[in-house]
Amino acid sequence: MRLTTMEQAAFSAAYGIEMASVEGLEAPTASIALGRVAVGGETAAHKHDEAEAFIVLRGRGDVIVDGVGHPVAAGSVAVFEPFETHTLRNRGEEPLEFVDLFWRDSDRALRAAPKTGAERYAGRPVFVFSTPPTPNGDLHLGHLSGPYLGADVFVRFQRMMGTEAYHLTGSDDFQSYVVGRARVEGRTPAEVAAHFAAEIRETLSLADIAVDQFTVTGTDPAYREGLREFFSRIAASGSLARRADPGLFDDRTGAYLYEVDVSGGCPSCGAPTGGNICEECGEPNLCVDLDAPNSRLSEAPPRTAPAERYSLPVHAFADRVAEHQARGKVSPRLQDLAARVFARSTFHLPVTHPSEWGVPPAEEGADGQVIWVWPEMAYGFLHGIAALGARLGRDWQANAPRDDWKIVHFFGYDNSFYHTILFPILYELAHPTWDTDIEYNVNEFYLLEGKKFSTSRRHAIWGKEILTPETVDQVRYYLALTRGEVERTNFERKAFDRTVAETLVGRWQGWLAALGQRVEVDFDGRAPDAGSWTSDQRAFLARLQARVSAAAVHYGADGFSLNAAMETLNGLVEDAARFAQAQLLLRMLPAERSAWRTATALELAAARTLAQLAAPAMPRFASRLGDAVGCPAALHRWSDQVGFVPAGTPISLATTRFFTPPAAGAANGHAGIEPEAVAMAGR
Repeated sequence: MRLTTMEQAAFSAAYGIEMASVEGLEAPTASIALGRVAVGGETAAHKHDEAEAFIVLRGRGDVIVDGVGHPVAAGSVAVFEPFETHTLRNRGEEPLEFVDLFWRDSDRALRAAPKTGAERYAGRPVFVFSTPPTPNGDLHLGHLSGPYLGADVFVRFQRMMGTEAYHLTGSDDFQSYVVGRARVEGRTPAEVAAHFAAEIRETLSLADIAVDQFTVTGTDPAYREGLREFFSRIAASGSLARRADPGLFDDRTGAYLYEVDVSGGCPSCGAPTGGNICEECGEPNLCVDLDAPNSRLSEAPPRTAPAERYSLPVHAFADRVAEHQARGKVSPRLQDLAARVFARSTFHLPVTHPSEWGVPPAEEGADGQVIWVWPEMAYGFLHGIAALGARLGRDWQANAPRDDWKIVHFFGYDNSFYHTILFPILYELAHPTWDTDIEYNVNEFYLLEGKKFSTSRRHAIWGKEILTPETVDQVRYYLALTRGEVERTNFERKAFDRTVAETLVGRWQGWLAALGQRVEVDFDGRAPDAGSWTSDQRAFLARLQARVSAAAVHYGADGFSLNAAMETLNGLVEDAARFAQAQLLLRMLPAERSAWRTATALELAAARTLAQLAAPAMPRFASRLGDAVGCPAALHRWSDQVGFVPAGTPISLATTRFFTPPAAGAANGHAGIEPEAVAMAGR
């Protein structure tokens, strides 16, 4: 026998607390340890493939599992499934002591791996944010392919899973890029913002991107005061300081330079960049540290002079940002960015700037300055939740965020610093008792014919050019299939037209129409009941089931990938078309009439399944297909099982047109129409 006590155990630092191993348990897959959480302390958030159990011996606190807290006290036993993110927090007035038992169970881990992540959303409002676009131009396909389509599909799937999910975005009116556009047009920034905010909302609607809350920051009556209060909370934390650090100024006009008004070489990667953020490496800059900076206000080289601004010591928050990111979904790309940013010995980030366009802070001594739009956006998300709640009759307050809120961000890589580093810091300073539970979904740049979208070079396809009720799902499908997820990808008009003609019209609609014709001829236009089964028919049903499981993972919170989801849909259609071709011989054999009924019933099950799997990404197509196979209700709730079309259901596949072939000559160009718009920097 070996006896270990809390007093005799050799404790050392691990997982943010004190841990001590216990000798004597020699099983190859299991281990046991003792843990002690100090008053006010907590274990570092972590997840792994082992199952684990905490047995509380003394004290009281909370176990936080995937962002949801559960009270525990002496005698409580908490068992964690593989891959659940968990933390043990001491809420009592004495050390919290526990036994930690963990073991590897391969079967248990494999059962947990395919989960979509929806289980951690259960019973909570889920607020899905796409980065508010700058209203200095309309939306082109590069914009639409990124946060906006991603957030829309994500919310549609979550609602099919029974989650209370909402899509929120808005118009980022106080961006300096609005001022730049106003100078070009000879209008006021307010006029420019109002015009393009309306254009953006119309384009989102054309793309069937549903938004539950669209906040127009420049005209919302409660926005300014709420923002000023949020900033004052941060200032009162003691972490902000008024610093007279070097800034850039136009040598001819004397104007302060930042964002839209300055460009140069990135001090981190050397790539050409605008002020404050580098689109290539994602790292922030201070403008004054740009290599060979150029002013956009005059040809004179910018000069350096002291500029007093409120600044945030970002470098002081490395550990807290790392802890925050460990709690949620953060990609290796984002982790790498954080490592590079926090490798700086010091980084004082200005969070106010001298400007006439924006919201001035309430603090004394900030005359002539406005709150920078990126700290402003952190508040804007909370304001959007409160505004949505007011319409829904829910008590959601921007100045009192709740622990049960689940937040999911969709954004382009060039905005990663703000979303994953700056915002968590600001939330902790403004609301130190709020357990912020945020997950991050980032996309890469989507190029056009191998180059960045650009209005000045007439190199863009605007949403209003290509989106119609007949084409919207074709566009959504292709953007989802080709959008940049782990690397930059490229839109080519000829490739789009070819994909529509060959894949959607040729393969998808070709299979569905042929299936409909066979049902018309052989079964009087009604779904047959399955009869006898062959081994290859059972195998086809198994493949259909695998497609359903795969799509749930690709639409789900953990493995969200529209590229992979569309590939799954293509795979389903390809499976079904090949199956149909192989089964056709049964049609000619009178003795196999029963098996032919099964083959046709299976094809109709495949069509019904395709409608369900396409619903989040291609809602109009899915609705038409659901109607054509007589199962429209199947699109409202996600089913983990392949469903058959009830026998006798009228089928109208043969007479339903799902896709529109590309217009003749459409592939020969794309720049014929250019709406009144400019590329939106930083979005």
